[in-house]
Order: sequence, then structure tokens, then C-alpha cells
Amino acid sequence: MNAVVLAVGVMLTLALLRTHVVISLLLGALVGGLAGGLSLSATLAAFNNGITGGASVALSYALLGAFALAIAKSGLPHAMADLAVKRLESSDGKGKLKWALILLLGAVSVASQNLVPIHIAFIPLLVPPLLYAMARLHLDRRLIACVITFGLVTPYMVFPVGFGDIFLKQILLGNIAKAGMNVEGINVMHAMAIPALGMVAGLVWSVLVSYRKPRQYSLGKIENVERTHAHVSRKSLATAFAAIVVAFSVQLYSDSMIMGALAGFLLFLATGVVKWKDADGLFNEGMKMMAMIGFTMITAQGFAEVLKATGEVGSLVSASAGLFDGNRGLAAFAMLAVGLVVTLGIGSSFSTVPILTAIYVPLCLHLGFSPLATVSLIGTAGALGDAGSPASDSTLGPTSGLNVDGQHDHIRDTVIPTFLHYNLPLLAAGWIAAMVL
Repeated sequence: MNAVVLAVGVMLTLALLRTHVVISLLLGALVGGLAGGLSLSATLAAFNNGITGGASVALSYALLGAFALAIAKSGLPHAMADLAVKRLESSDGKGKLKWALILLLGAVSVASQNLVPIHIAFIPLLVPPLLYAMARLHLDRRLIACVITFGLVTPYMVFPVGFGDIFLKQILLGNIAKAGMNVEGINVMHAMAIPALGMVAGLVWSVLVSYRKPRQYSLGKIENVERTHAHVSRKSLATAFAAIVVAFSVQLYSDSMIMGALAGFLLFLATGVVKWKDADGLFNEGMKMMAMIGFTMITAQGFAEVLKATGEVGSLVSASAGLFDGNRGLAAFAMLAVGLVVTLGIGSSFSTVPILTAIYVPLCLHLGFSPLATVSLIGTAGALGDAGSPASDSTLGPTSGLNVDGQHDHIRDTVIPTFLHYNLPLLAAGWIAAMVL
């Protein structure tokens, strides 16, 4: 069996059996490396080489966690949550409030990729204070996970702004051009529009069909970890708004989440909303809050490096597509399926595209795919698996906010729902795009 398939299969199986995702990634990397012909020392060396690349990501998430707790201490998220709870007192407003929460979280998720590129930093700020209102509305958190993941993935797939500029222009078009295909004049929004419609279809199905029924959550568990009412001073609110603006501005100017979060945190200290004597404890708590995501992302980098070191990603692609040489429809499906497997293991569509492009571009040229169809096919193959991967920040992020009270399982309530609602329609939509463009 191909080492990549085996490694991803071991990782996913262990995760589904409730093994911690970090341990699942570690064991999957060991199995994949040994099966791919690497010695134990070579496997560990590749893994260690990979984890160094995740250090900056982990530090970014740690600082974002500290910044998130500072905003929480200001009372801003809880003030928003209190407004939602007050609306619950009116039975007539419950239906409107439910849709307002869904639309709010969806809109903020979309904005976090393009308009204000902060990625998952908003989740620990906004989601936990709203859990009480969600529980009172009997809103299924699996639905919220699907809504947030849609907003974290779809915008960078189709809009060339913010993270979309990095994925579509720098990574996707850049690597395709480097592999020998002329992409001058290609409209990436046109190329990725059909795959994006597949994501929209999955979102609509999750909202209107799969998770529309009420689900019960313990209010007591929420109240143990989240205040449901709090007095908030005007100074704290003003400082919170100013800190958010400063953090966003510094991040956009410096292109660094680390500097943005640090600037926002320092403003809280300077204004006295966070006391200097409390700063150390608050910073430590914030780092703990985001530690799971940070360690998972570091481990995923090591896992990805082991897969690359085996050299079997290329053989997997070639073997799959070679079975259908001459049949564009079956070859397109094979390439998309391989992209799904690779991204599920790596957990990052941004890392998957460079791996696949060097092999897919010559294959697409040989099979007669147009440049537009090739861009759509490779872009979709890379994005497949971002939703639904246990190691992706597009699933880890929603879980970090929805599971603060221990009532939301990462695998069963985030990974499986997002996999089913997004990867399957995206696979179909990507295949259609490859055939008609």
C-alpha cells in the first residue's frame, strides 16, 4: 500500500477512535515513514525538520490567545452576549435571534479571510460568550461548526484578497506557472466559482436539513466557564474597540499576526484595563487556551514533512491518474481524490498545492485540460480536505470556541460534519468544473 494513504488512514482511524489528534499524527507519521522505506532515524529527522516550520504559527496562536483573553476581560464579548440573552426574554424574538447568530458568525468568518484577514483569531473572542444564548435557543453546535468552517475555507478559494491573494495568486497560479503552464490572463474567480458553489450547497444543506432540529446542552456547564451577565465600563469597551483596530492595523501593515496581537495586548496594559500585576497570569491562560491548536499545527507540519520525504506523493498521483490515461473524467476524479487524501493528512490546502502542482500540470497538459480547467482542478484538489481534516485550523478553530465547556467533540461534532457537508459536494463541483471549463 502507498505510504501516504497508509499514514493518512492510520491518523484518521486513530482520531475516530478518540485518540488525541497530536498522538494520531505522530503515530501516522511513524507508520508512513517506515512504510515508505525510511529508517526510524530518517523518519524522525524529517519529522523534526518539519516541526520547526510550525513554530511561528504556534507562537502566533499563543499571542492571539492572550489577546483574546484581554478582550474577554474588557467585557466586550459578554456585553454582546447579554444583548442576545435579553432578546431571549421575548419569545417572539427567538427565531430572529437564531438566524441573527448564524448570520453574524458566518459574516465574521468570511470577513476573517478577506476583509480583515485575522483567520481563526475571532473564534475564542466571539463564540464562547454566545454559547449560553445558543443553548437557550437549542442551536446545534454542529451547525455552527459548519457555518464557521464554510467562512474559513470558501472565501480564500474564490476571492483573491487577503488569504485568497496568497492562495489563489501566489500559491496556485504561481506554482502552476512554475510547472510550465501559461496562466496569464486567467480569472481565478471564474476558475473557482463552480467549486465554491459546491461549498455553498453543503452549507445550505447543513443549515436547512442536517442540523435544523433542536439539540440540548447543559446550561450549568456553560455557566461554570462563561459569565452570562457582567457589568462593563465604557472605558473597557472603548479600549477593546481601540485594541481591535490597532491589532488589525498592525497586522495588515506588518503582515504579522504576532505583531498585531502583541500591539493589541500592550494597549490593554497601557490603558490599565488589564493590570500589570495580572498580565503574567492572563498571558499564561491565553497561551494555554490556544496551546492545543498550536501543538497540533506543529505536529501536522512534521507529519507533512514525513509524507514528502517518503517520495510517494508523486507515485500516488501518477499511479492513480495512470490508470485512467486518456479518460479525462476518471483522471480528474482520481486527481481530486488524491488531493483529498493528501490535504486530510497535512491539514493545509496552502501546503498541498505546491506538492501536487508539479505532477498535475504535465498530466493536465497531456490529457488536454484547458488552463482554466487546470487551475480549477488543482485549486479544488488543494482545498479538498481542509474542511474535515482533524489537523486543519479550519476545524480546530471552531472546536476551540465551541468546546470550552466540554460539550462539543472535535471529531464527531466538527470534523465529521464538515467532511460530509463540504468535501463531498466540493468533490462533485470540482469534477464538473474540470469537465466544462
